[in-house]
Amino acid sequence: MQTDVQSDVQIGARSDAALAWPAPGSLSVVVCAYTDLRWSELTACIASLRAQDRVPDEIILVIDHNDHLLERARDAFSDVAFSDVLVAPNAKTRGLSGARNTGTELANGDVIAFVDDDAVVAPGWPRRLLSHYGPAVAGVGGAAHAVWPADAPRWLPPEFYWVVGCSWTGLPTSVAPVRNLIGANMSLRRVALEGVGAFNAAVGRVGTKPVGCEETELCIRVRQRFPGAHFLYDPDLVVDHYLTTDRSRPRYFVHRCWSEGRSKALVTATVGTDAGLEAERRHAFSIIPTALAGAARDITRRQRGAWGRALALTGGLAVTSAGFAFGRASALRRA
Repeated sequence: MQTDVQSDVQIGARSDAALAWPAPGSLSVVVCAYTDLRWSELTACIASLRAQDRVPDEIILVIDHNDHLLERARDAFSDVAFSDVLVAPNAKTRGLSGARNTGTELANGDVIAFVDDDAVVAPGWPRRLLSHYGPAVAGVGGAAHAVWPADAPRWLPPEFYWVVGCSWTGLPTSVAPVRNLIGANMSLRRVALEGVGAFNAAVGRVGTKPVGCEETELCIRVRQRFPGAHFLYDPDLVVDHYLTTDRSRPRYFVHRCWSEGRSKALVTATVGTDAGLEAERRHAFSIIPTALAGAARDITRRQRGAWGRALALTGGLAVTSAGFAFGRASALRRA
């Protein structure tokens, strides 16, 4: 779980007036891909970006150390009709952070957006995204709606949809400042990315390994580097995030929670415990207890899936906490 609403005091040590970034004029979109198994989703993602009324100035498709996929993508987007699509290999460390850093270096836009290869952007997405960039806004992100291959699993609580990389209960319901953005649907000013050295390759996903938090770590560093800067979350700035069957299984849920805890330990080692766990405390002590109370009521009403949700809420919190403790202990042993 990786974002939360912040108060004006928490947003930065100085007022917004301390920053005067100009309105952005150009937009680059970076899409990172690593597997042929998402080819249909990848082509749908690119098509949705190119079908906008305000088309991005450039679309950069970064292939993460997969020569076959790189050749396939170059063949598919080599026609002059796709002159706005640049296909490039990840020239950095293998993994999502390295791929995003490659895309950042290739991008020319004032704003650089990142969209997952299995996500489709809604109509009006670029124009709405750019409209939020005020003088102190370092980045803008939006919602990732879960699109399941079949019915959504009844046992998976919406409060834990961060496990599958989608928006969860507890996020703002209107445009609001947040600590950090959702990786499937986010954008940052070029000056902010350059100011912090982009994504930390020591944190984040490599292939199917279900770790993460590279977005959290980056956004916290941006706010530390630029006091007064903030990030905006717009729930109506939407991408549809297409999920695979394996993400609806309890085994994936447990593995992802454990990995999230370990990832958060890496983040706190970089940016500090207070900043690294600021949002997670609210989720653990406010959002999840409220969800547990709702699951208990549903159990008394004998509603389907209620026992599963209650187990996932308690078990997910316990496994994530255990993963964090393990990660912290491992860091101390290495130190």
